[in-house]
Amino acid sequence: MVNNDVMRRLRYMFRLSETEIVNIFSLAEAEVPSEETITSWLKRDDQEGYQILKDKEFATFLNGFIVEMRGPKEGDSPLPETKLNNNIILRKLKIALDIKNDKLLEIMEKAKFKISRHELSSFFRRVDHKHYRECQDQVLRYFLKGLQVVVAT
Repeated sequence: MVNNDVMRRLRYMFRLSETEIVNIFSLAEAEVPSEETITSWLKRDDQEGYQILKDKEFATFLNGFIVEMRGPKEGDSPLPETKLNNNIILRKLKIALDIKNDKLLEIMEKAKFKISRHELSSFFRRVDHKHYRECQDQVLRYFLKGLQVVVAT
């Protein structure tokens, strides 16, 4: 999934202003973008001024989102990944929102999407594990859709 789309969905879901997003970046103890840059990331790709949200910048936001939702962790802040995939995004959102696998399955069901426990756990395995499976865009999309239903209620 495109990082900009995920960021946009999170912004609306949690009613985050550009200022709050700047604050979330600062929690990751990394370079903080301007509100104008954030606004350009939140635009649709067919709008003038749209900029692509790079993996490292989105990973920084997600690290800050974890701190925002869960509180600071002992020790140094984790370094943002330079390359993101849907598995990492799903894992970081799961951590930030403190969602256990059972709750994650419920969230998926809210979006009318069925997934088995085994399939779900395969997304959180190491890449070199024999049962690792790549999280497809549709799975992440259904998770975000179900999460939106849960957050709205």
